[in-house]
Amino acid sequence: MDSGWTWSYEGYDPKTERLRETLCTLGNGYFATRGAATETLTGPSHYPGTYAAGCYNRLTSTVAGRQVENEDMVNLPNWLPLRYRMRPSDAPPGPWLSPDHEQLAEYRQTLDLRHGTLTRWSTYEDGDGRRLKVKQTRFVHMEDPHLAALRTLFTADGWAGEVEVSTGIDGDVHNHGVARYRALASRHLGDWECGREGGDTVWLSCRTLDSDVRIALAARVQVGSGRGVPPRTTAHTAHAIGQRLRLPVLGTGGTAVVDKTVTLYTSRDPAIGSPLEAAVDGALAAPEFPRLLATHRAAWEHLWQRADLEVPGEAGGILRLHLFHVLQTLSPHTAELDVGVPARGLHGEAYRGHVFWDELFVLPFLNLHLPEVSRALLDYRHRRLPAACRAAREAGRTGAMYPWQSGSDGREETQQMHLNPRSGRWLPDHSHLQHHVGSAVAYNIWQYCQASGDTEFLYGHGAEMLLQIARFWADCAAWDPAIGRYRIRGVVGPDEYHDGYPDAAEPGLDDNAYTNVTAAWVLMRALDLGRTLPEACRRELCERKHLGEEDLARWEDIAHRLYVPYDRGVISQFAGYQELRELDWAGYRGRYGDIRRLDRILEAEGDTVNRYQASKQADVLMLGYLFSPGELTKVFRQLGYALDDDIWRHTVEYYLCRTSHGSTLSALVHAWVLARVRHDDAWSYCEEALTGDVADLQGGTTTEGIHLGAMAGTLDLVQRGMTGLETRDGALWLAPAPLPQLSKFAVRIRYRRHWDIGLQLRAEQVRVAVPDRGNGPVHVRLGGRLFTVAPGTTRWLDLPTCVAGYPTQ
Repeated sequence: MDSGWTWSYEGYDPKTERLRETLCTLGNGYFATRGAATETLTGPSHYPGTYAAGCYNRLTSTVAGRQVENEDMVNLPNWLPLRYRMRPSDAPPGPWLSPDHEQLAEYRQTLDLRHGTLTRWSTYEDGDGRRLKVKQTRFVHMEDPHLAALRTLFTADGWAGEVEVSTGIDGDVHNHGVARYRALASRHLGDWECGREGGDTVWLSCRTLDSDVRIALAARVQVGSGRGVPPRTTAHTAHAIGQRLRLPVLGTGGTAVVDKTVTLYTSRDPAIGSPLEAAVDGALAAPEFPRLLATHRAAWEHLWQRADLEVPGEAGGILRLHLFHVLQTLSPHTAELDVGVPARGLHGEAYRGHVFWDELFVLPFLNLHLPEVSRALLDYRHRRLPAACRAAREAGRTGAMYPWQSGSDGREETQQMHLNPRSGRWLPDHSHLQHHVGSAVAYNIWQYCQASGDTEFLYGHGAEMLLQIARFWADCAAWDPAIGRYRIRGVVGPDEYHDGYPDAAEPGLDDNAYTNVTAAWVLMRALDLGRTLPEACRRELCERKHLGEEDLARWEDIAHRLYVPYDRGVISQFAGYQELRELDWAGYRGRYGDIRRLDRILEAEGDTVNRYQASKQADVLMLGYLFSPGELTKVFRQLGYALDDDIWRHTVEYYLCRTSHGSTLSALVHAWVLARVRHDDAWSYCEEALTGDVADLQGGTTTEGIHLGAMAGTLDLVQRGMTGLETRDGALWLAPAPLPQLSKFAVRIRYRRHWDIGLQLRAEQVRVAVPDRGNGPVHVRLGGRLFTVAPGTTRWLDLPTCVAGYPTQ
């Protein structure tokens, strides 16, 4: 970090270039383009990629002798290409230049977070001392979601002549961004057409082969500030189109400017006749670069006003980078789209651009800044409610069974086979048994409505989803007279390493604690909602969904009698977990060093993690992430179980030494939980969560796309985790548990009708500032007391002397 607002790299390092490309991705919520150099092609060091939110295609591949179908977020035609070379007046033309060329003398790039631009400086020097200085600035427009622009300045040093430029649009692209997917079918585009419009604009159109999404890009290339163009030639192949032109640089110190303005449309866009017509018209009508840059910068300034988080020091700089990438993936433009939360952002092809439960870590932050985006993301789930209900029926269940991986239409997109890169073997994938994704959807509905006060959504789409998810859990719960409780069998929990019992014929585990507790919580919230719905609304909804009083009575019974396994005073991850073998953690760390992906290590040895007490990531401890101590205690009490400080501390300590942290979400959850249980140990996990992507701690995964949930989660760790902020019962509840390294910060939030409520933490006080907007006062609960902050006033509140934990029963 050069400052709190810029992220810079000095020098060129091909080994880290793909990581830099991911972290320098630019986007606007509609589409994003990786930070690849314009002079480079796809190769070991580079991966240009452009992705539009929700643009998927399905292909069939042969894997281990089986026909396997996968849906992928499509790598779209590359609009970046712009190559150049020196043509001195006293020598033959030089080679085409790029950062990989031996003539590269200096290289630097800077990502401007405040204004959403990436600037690259390159200097090349030939054997006779001629130098060419190149400065490029690019952005993906935050105001107009279909626009992007690139300005390139060429400056001659020690020679006179011309710079030859070749630029265009390349449609000959594949999905090759993830090495372990490369054995799969990867060409998603076809039916290319190319053309030229006027003197300075070229276009390319194509379509996805199965989903039949039509895509069109147009690129207008101007020299200098006017629309006059030097002589140029246009050439195209079956998959690409380009222009070549020569620019006089007028001798030493002379500078030539090339502006490339690009538009991108697809047939999924509303209010257009055709993508090609919209793209060409948009490119021709777009303002020139300075005006585009000014409106783009202004849009970012407005966005930062709604979402900025002020944290001092290095942690603050990384958090701002995380927020930048969250806003590029899920911007106000997202509210107009039918898309979910892609786990890897719009930054790469890992997980095929699918939607998992990661929204669980993203929406709580968005709820308090961009609630209209949260609602749109929940509407994505509502539109796919029929598919979730169909999936439940096909599994012999009622209600809604949301898929672990979702894409375009809401069917289950989890792969049937996955590759272990260590052993080279394709293995069955049972992660689709993570039905707890439905509880994540329900949790997000409830949290959004508590924060926004959006009863229209809660009583409509939200109620439909919540009741159908509750119905699914009620149908999954089977009575076991031997223990006098309901049980949920045959699932996989958040841990993911354990997908079955050792040597069992069928996959799945019984009574995963996280699954059962969240299922009980969903049933409780569904019953609460049923009691608060307006009578006419309740009657209509129950009639449409064929819900009777006997159904609700059974839900009530299950919500109080679901089984949660305990063993030796510790909440068991699932029934039988503590009967598994202990792992030789020291031995494996000694042999392998990094054992985050312990599952792959053991499988390559011919073993399986199913035999051991070893978890990939937080599972039981996720309960401490979702629920405050008071709320979690209430859920356990309603289930008839004790949960106090001792039980929870023993549970945390038990899993702390049995977790390999094979997911970037794991350190985040541990930091959150430890801030209230083992305060002194929390910071090391917080540091890992902060640096997971910027340092690529998972060993190459960030090159395939950012971990959006982990990035958003670190923001929420400060916003809600350090403040203990909850939005419930018409008030802001605060229970601060700041770490010494995160003890001073400020955040502005949007809570119901109130915009820009200021929360500031410092020393032993928290400051609550409510702007004067004509709305009512804000109620704050802190340390068991209720405070009222009137509009236009500020209050400093003293923090309690101790952090509230899990009460003794």
